Amino acid sequence: MSPGHGARLTVDLAALTANWRTLAACAPEAECGAVVKADAYGCGLAAVAPALWRAGCRTFFVAHLSEGVAARKILPEAVIYVLNGLPPGSVEAFRAYDLRPVLGDRDELLEWAAATDGASPAALHVDTGMNRLGLPVAEALALAGDPVIARAGIDLVMSHLVSAEAPDDALNARQAADFARIRAAFPGLRASLANSSGTCLAEAARHDLLRPGYSLFGGNPEPGRANPMRPVVRLEATILQVRDVAAGETCGYNARWQAPTSRRLATLSLGYADGYPRSASNSGHALVGGVACPIAGLISMDLIILDVTDAPEARRGGTATLIGDELDIDTVGRAAGTIGYEILTGLGSRYVRSYVE
Repeated sequence: MSPGHGARLTVDLAALTANWRTLAACAPEAECGAVVKADAYGCGLAAVAPALWRAGCRTFFVAHLSEGVAARKILPEAVIYVLNGLPPGSVEAFRAYDLRPVLGDRDELLEWAAATDGASPAALHVDTGMNRLGLPVAEALALAGDPVIARAGIDLVMSHLVSAEAPDDALNARQAADFARIRAAFPGLRASLANSSGTCLAEAARHDLLRPGYSLFGGNPEPGRANPMRPVVRLEATILQVRDVAAGETCGYNARWQAPTSRRLATLSLGYADGYPRSASNSGHALVGGVACPIAGLISMDLIILDVTDAPEARRGGTATLIGDELDIDTVGRAAGTIGYEILTGLGSRYVRSYVE
């Protein structure tokens, strides 16, 4: 571990690209894109995007215009869609960087069409149940055959699944049926509905273009089943100090942990300023020499205390694993009362980062 900062984040690019290939194989008749918003889910766009390109990915999705600009500088030949639509007055910036907005309401559609007159492609977002972004189904159907679709250069129609991670949820079938109506109304356009979990649903959800994101980075697209994805992220921290405490002693802010018997504690060089969630206080754990060691007390800004009584390898200068081995991102998320998505996207910038292939 570098002495400059006591925590290391390792991103396995070989596992990342293997995950992309696994997802692509779920629907070989479709193109498999990649969602790389939020700095590639906290894993670093500058390293992740080229690795996916080398693996064969040609279509990428980001959330914001600024992310699209960053992606374009890394991927000069890729197709890049911007999911959060067209901010007013941003047409020229989109065109300057050859980015494709995902147009989600009539005003966006009209503004893009008036400025581009079919010369720059875009996607049409139809809301089939999320009630977040996108045209309502009836409004989208009313646009079928409208010249504004051609004038806006629409080359893709898409929607977003509400509960794809719950395959038995009736919402999935309802959304698939509504999206089938949309696709039939726009027969010349490619269609995209499947996110990470949607890729694992029935064929009705897959269409022409898959949009996996979270699962590329090791998240389980099928909660409750064995995870078919390889782990991508590993987070390790240096042990700064080990000490013995007597029964009844407390540790951390507000004395939220008390030793039930004489215990051995280790302090790690990592805290919530590094993106490890404070909500994992007294509920999460780390691995020291393969032994699960519970977090003791409240997580500090820069430090975490572990109960390492049962870990004989715990020593000053040693290493604790906070993400890795059996501590996958979904497990860490559950222990913190959140989801693996938040764990990934919250990864901080102070780590020593390394990328392996």
